[in-house]
Amino acid sequence: MASPSSHPKDPLHGITLETVLRQLLDCYGWKEMGCRIPIQCFRNNPSVKSSLKFLRQTPWARERLENWYIHDSLRDKNRG
Repeated sequence: MASPSSHPKDPLHGITLETVLRQLLDCYGWKEMGCRIPIQCFRNNPSVKSSLKFLRQTPWARERLENWYIHDSLRDKNRG
């Protein structure tokens, strides 16, 4: 699999939605995710499975999650 840096125009190339979700979850937890993206699957009995299902069916929510991930990744990259 190609690394994300080999496709500079698409920072999410090669990164699955599940990876994005799990990395943000590990860093911020469900509570913070529910505050930043106010959707029920993050706030009410959250699970990775239900969140992935919702995000795959809801383009605006997926876009917000991916943009948050990209912003967070760029911030970490500029620190190190």
